[in-house]
Amino acid sequence: MNRISLIKPKLKDLWFRQKCMNDQETMSYNAGYDVNYEGYHYDTGCIDFPKEKWKDWYKQKMNNPNFYYAYILDNNLKEFVGYINFNKKENDNVASMGIVIYSKYRGKGYMKPALSKLCQQAKKEGIEILIDNVPQDREFALKVFFDLGFKIIDEYEGERFGKKEKILVIEKKL
Repeated sequence: MNRISLIKPKLKDLWFRQKCMNDQETMSYNAGYDVNYEGYHYDTGCIDFPKEKWKDWYKQKMNNPNFYYAYILDNNLKEFVGYINFNKKENDNVASMGIVIYSKYRGKGYMKPALSKLCQQAKKEGIEILIDNVPQDREFALKVFFDLGFKIIDEYEGERFGKKEKILVIEKKL
């Protein structure tokens, strides 16, 4: 676990978030959903994050006590390899979470230690339950979640590129 650290980015470091969000391979997991938010590209899953929006995003998110966001830093390479977050519900000890590994670093063992560290951080901040929604066909990601003690608590039918897909709601009690 010493291989990685979770680092809260500085405003000037948002270039990495922009790089991830503009990389089609990294964002491919996000493509094809019928969502309606500014800058979303249905065909690629990419999300526009121009430099002129960094300051407002940073102020809104990084100063929000219910939102935790960190880059995953490979301590040996001295490079960011992804990012991870949780968003606590108001007046509750439950948080939704997310993790994105930059495409060129996928399959290299970053998800599990980063997710483990996120669970530790969430527990420190009084979170009792972390929740994520994961398509059933993302077998590798689900294996990592299950290895760390996440359990399926629900499922629902989603739609991607107009085709039905099963989405699993998973949680971990901290």
